[in-house]
Amino acid sequence: MKKEVSNARWLTVTALMGALAAVLEALNFPVPVMPGFIKFDFSEMPALISSFALGPLSGVCVCLIKNLVKFVLGSSTAGVGELSNFILGCAFVVPAGLIYKAKKTRVTALIGSAVGAVSMGLLSIVSNYFIIYPIYAKGFGGMEAIIGAYKVLDPSVETLMDCLVKFNLPFTVVKGLAAAAVTAVVYKHISPVIKKMDPRSKRAVTE
Repeated sequence: MKKEVSNARWLTVTALMGALAAVLEALNFPVPVMPGFIKFDFSEMPALISSFALGPLSGVCVCLIKNLVKFVLGSSTAGVGELSNFILGCAFVVPAGLIYKAKKTRVTALIGSAVGAVSMGLLSIVSNYFIIYPIYAKGFGGMEAIIGAYKVLDPSVETLMDCLVKFNLPFTVVKGLAAAAVTAVVYKHISPVIKKMDPRSKRAVTE
């Protein structure tokens, strides 16, 4: 019975964090140094918090819930964008959660977040090159139009790979680090609440 209650609370907290992530994703905003079709949001923050507090599986579930909500409410890429976002989110929260789980200190949390941000950035090149941009190209006037949006910012870019390396890679890494920075500020205050709701979780890190 106790295990069933624990599982129910884990699911409840994960679902709540997934809903929060979906809201934060909807509150996106454009970034002046990026093409207009690329938005910034803090939706990875709840997934990172869940990965730290409840384990990497919870973080993955938060990423899944967030993208399922977006898909149901209306996807502009027939689910392809949501799939990519889910993959990148997992690339961020899983390494971070695993590193933190191995030794629960502030240092490992920071290291894990940095590793996750870099992992997400590198994977974004593969995801965008092979999946997202080919789909976008069909709805935005071809690949030339997409590259043209980048050339407005930097006339030296010639290929899609140039665009991804010069713009998307640093943008994605910074996005991950920004989520990690906010998490570092709020985690100590909210993790005790989360862990009280999930008896399986260990005490919050105080080191």
